Amino acid sequence: MIDNITVQRIIDAARIEEVVSDFVSLKKKGANLWGCCPFHNEKTPSFSVSPSKGIFKCFGCGKAGNSVKFVMEHESLSYVEALRYLARKYHIEIKERELTAEELAVQSERESLFALNSYAKEYYCSMLHNHIDGKSIGLAYFRERGFRDDIIEKFQLGFSLNEKDAFVKNATTKGFNPEYLVKTGLAIEHENQPLIDRFRGRVMFPWISLSGKVLGFGGRVLDARTKGVDVKYMNSPESEIFVKRSELYGIYQAKQAIVKADCCYLVEGYTDVISMHQSGVENVVSSSGTSLTTGQIQLIKRFTNNIVILYDGDEAGIHASLRGIDLILAEGMNVKVLLFPDGDDPDSFARKNNANDFVDFINKNKTDFIQFKINLLMKEAEKDPIKRASLIKDIVQSIASIPDNITRSVYIRESSRMLETAEQIIASEVAKIKNKKSFEEKQQAVRDAYAEERKAAAEAAGIVMPNVKKQSEPTVPQIKLDRLAFNILRCLLRYGVRKMGVWEETKEDVYVAPFIIDQLERDNIKFQNVIFQKIFDEYCEKFGDLKDDNVIEKKEYDGPQLKDGEKEDEKFITYYKINKTSQEIEHYFLNHPDAEISTVSIALLTDKYEESNLWRRRDHESNRNEYEVILNEAKRVIFEYKIQLVEIAMKKLDDEMKKASEEKNSQREDELMLELMENQKTKTRLSKDLGDRVITP
Repeated sequence: MIDNITVQRIIDAARIEEVVSDFVSLKKKGANLWGCCPFHNEKTPSFSVSPSKGIFKCFGCGKAGNSVKFVMEHESLSYVEALRYLARKYHIEIKERELTAEELAVQSERESLFALNSYAKEYYCSMLHNHIDGKSIGLAYFRERGFRDDIIEKFQLGFSLNEKDAFVKNATTKGFNPEYLVKTGLAIEHENQPLIDRFRGRVMFPWISLSGKVLGFGGRVLDARTKGVDVKYMNSPESEIFVKRSELYGIYQAKQAIVKADCCYLVEGYTDVISMHQSGVENVVSSSGTSLTTGQIQLIKRFTNNIVILYDGDEAGIHASLRGIDLILAEGMNVKVLLFPDGDDPDSFARKNNANDFVDFINKNKTDFIQFKINLLMKEAEKDPIKRASLIKDIVQSIASIPDNITRSVYIRESSRMLETAEQIIASEVAKIKNKKSFEEKQQAVRDAYAEERKAAAEAAGIVMPNVKKQSEPTVPQIKLDRLAFNILRCLLRYGVRKMGVWEETKEDVYVAPFIIDQLERDNIKFQNVIFQKIFDEYCEKFGDLKDDNVIEKKEYDGPQLKDGEKEDEKFITYYKINKTSQEIEHYFLNHPDAEISTVSIALLTDKYEESNLWRRRDHESNRNEYEVILNEAKRVIFEYKIQLVEIAMKKLDDEMKKASEEKNSQREDELMLELMENQKTKTRLSKDLGDRVITP
C-alpha cells in the first residue's frame, strides 16, 4: 500500500495538462485547454482541462476528475495503479508496505493480466538476447532486416522458443495463474490436455498502450521447423485488456511525434513502423493487417486531424482498405494517400532513405483521396458505362461521409470536374444519401426512446427488466430541490470565505460560509442527496469558521486610460484572485479520496464558459460590484431552497386535506388548515428575508 504522504506528493506533482497531453491533443482557449474527449466520440471539442484547478471535465459525457482519475478512467486502472503510473512519470519513489494475503486476493483481474503480459514481454526479450535459439534465429532475423539494437530495445522485440510449453512452464513456476495464461492468449487450452504456448518459434512484437502497458503480442513465424505449419503472423486473441479494433501498433512510440508533426502516417505491418522509426520518421502507426476501424481512427484523432495512408503496390490490399478512407472522412479528418513505386513498401523504402528524403517524397507524391480513388477505379471502368456509373456512386458515397458542408462542396466540385459529370447531379445524389442517413438516425432515436419508455413503464409496474436496476423515480419537486441544493454547495465552495457585506441593522460583517451554515442549521435542514450532505458536513468540520478579510490580492482591470482628474476607484473595477485559503478548499474537495465527492466537487467548481474580456468591460461600465454579486447569490440560493421545502410541505398538507375532506373528517381538516396557514406565513417571511437589505462596501 502507498502511504498518504507519498500519495499527496504524487497528486501535487502531477500537472493535469501534462498528464492529459500524453493522450489528447489540447489547444489553449482562455484560461483552460480544450480538446476532443477521449471517453466518447465527438467532432467538436467539449473536453476541458483546467491547469489552475488541476482537473479535467467533459461537458459532453460528464466525465471529470483530477490527474489520478483521468489515468484511472483512460487506462482502466485501479486507484493504486494510477498512482504508480504517475509516480513513474514524475520520478517519485514509492515505498510500499507488503500486502496481506487478503489484500493480494482482492487485487483486480485486469492488474493480474497486465502483470502477466509485462512479465511475458521481459521473458521474450530475454530469450532473444540470451538463449542460443533466440540469438541464432530471432536476433539474426532482425539483423537481416537491418534493425539496430536501439530500435530493437525501443519496440521491446523478443523471441518465443519453438518448444511446446517453454513459456507456460516458466510462468507457472513464477506463480502466475494458469487461468490468466489462457485469458491473455499466451497459452492455448485443449480439453483434458496441458496448456501449450501460443507463439512457438516466433519473433515477438508487443502491443503497447498509450500509457506504456503491454496489451498483447504479435508473432511472426521464422523457424524452418514451423514454416508452412502455422500462419505467418499470429496475434493475441481479444481479451479484457486487448481490443485490437481500438488499438494501433506503435501508438505509444509515435504519439509525441504525431502531435509535433500534426500528422500521422498509417501503414499496414509491424516492420513498416519499425523501419520508418529507424529512418527517423516516427509519426507512424499500423493497423496491423486488419481493416481500419472507427475506434482506431478516433485514437489518432486525439493527436491530429491529418492522416496520410501509405500503400504498397498491392491493388487487392488497396481495394480492401478503401472503406477505411470513408470512416476517416466521417470523423471529419483530412486524409491523403501515397502509393509507393512498384516493388517498394514503407519498410523497404525506409531502409533505402533517410528521414528528410522519406518525408520529402511523401509531401511531393501524396494525393487527395478523391483523385486517388477516381484514378484507381477509372482503370477498371474504362469505357464501360455500367462500371462508370458504379464508380460515380462509390465516389458520391465517400463525399457524403464528410460532415463539414464547405469541405463537402469543394469535393463535389472537384469530383464533377474529374468525372466529367454535372455538379448538380453529384450534389443531388450526396443529398439523397445524407437525407436517408439522417432519417435512419431519427428512426433509431425513436426506437431507443420507445425502448426506454417500455423499461420505465415496466419498472413502474414493479417489473424489473433484464440488466436494469430498479430505482424510485424522483418527483419534479425533489429534482428541483436537488438543483437548489447544488447551487448552495456551489456558492459555499466558491465563495465560502468571502465577505458578503454588512447587515444594515447590526452593522456586522457577513461572510458567506457562516451565513449559509447558520441558515441551514437553525432550521435543522439536511440535504436529501447523501453526497451533497457529506460535502456540506466536511466543509463545516474543516472550513466552517474560516473568513477572508483584507487578505485578498487585488488585480486591477485593464480598462480604458484614466482622464485627468478622475480617481482610480471611480474608473476601475477591482477584481480578485482566489486567495490561499480558497485554493486549499478547492484542492481538498477536487482531490478527495471519495470518488463521488471528487466528481460532484468538480461539477460545483467548473464552468463550461469563461467570461470574456468584452463581458468584463461591460461589467465595468455598468459599475457591477463583486460583493453585490456574492451577496445576491448567497441569499438567493438559501432562501429559494427554504421556500421550495415549504412548498413541498404545503403540497403534502393540501393532499392530506383533500383526503380528509373525502373521508368527511372535519376535525382533521381544521388541523391541516392551521398548519397550511402557518406554512404560508413562513413562505411569506422567507420571501421577505430574501429581499432584506444588506449594505455592500
